[in-house]
Amino acid sequence: MNTRIFDIAGSAMRAQSLRLNATASNLANADSVAGDPASVYRSRHPVFAAVLDGEIGGVATRGVVESARPAERRHAPDHPLADASGHVYASNVDTVEEMTNMMSASRSYQSNVELLNTARQLMLKTLRLGE
Repeated sequence: MNTRIFDIAGSAMRAQSLRLNATASNLANADSVAGDPASVYRSRHPVFAAVLDGEIGGVATRGVVESARPAERRHAPDHPLADASGHVYASNVDTVEEMTNMMSASRSYQSNVELLNTARQLMLKTLRLGE
């Protein structure tokens, strides 16, 4: 059995861990507001790519991008961050989308843990054949 499976699954687990961290950050800032749309928190999402270099594969992180979805403008003249027209701008984080991302990343991470456990068990059984 090829031991590179551990490298591949490990890179996938690192990618899903980054995805979970980004989702947690997005959810933590979902209710943030600002006085102008340029300074409000925008949801961030990591970008991944499959790596195929000869016999070596895995997942590479290409960067983190901000969502292009516009900030929500709310009329709140009593808010301390309100602009001259009485508006504040809310984060563009979609909590339903983020919760879906969290569940997907968590399940993917768990699948890779199970893959590693299965590969380890198979390797141990292969070693025991010679006993």
